[in-house]
Amino acid sequence: MHYVYVLRCNDKRYYTGITNNLKRRLEEHQEGIGARFTKYRLPVKLVYFEKCSDKIEAAKREKVIKDFSQKKKEKLIESLQGKLASSV
Repeated sequence: MHYVYVLRCNDKRYYTGITNNLKRRLEEHQEGIGARFTKYRLPVKLVYFEKCSDKIEAAKREKVIKDFSQKKKEKLIESLQGKLASSV
């Protein structure tokens, strides 16, 4: 099982990534060791994620989401409102 996820950074920008362990990866981001992009934009908040069957599927979905405009990412995030907190 892999996940594609979106973080909202302290400067309101979005970071999209993939992982096979969402909890561990979020901890890494919060500690400043997750990615260079997020390291200087702490704290970050998980605002969206999807489960994918494998790494290839997750990487394809990550690419699609990364190509979204800011507005389209916000609509995607809104579609998950209320479901996120109980799913992690």
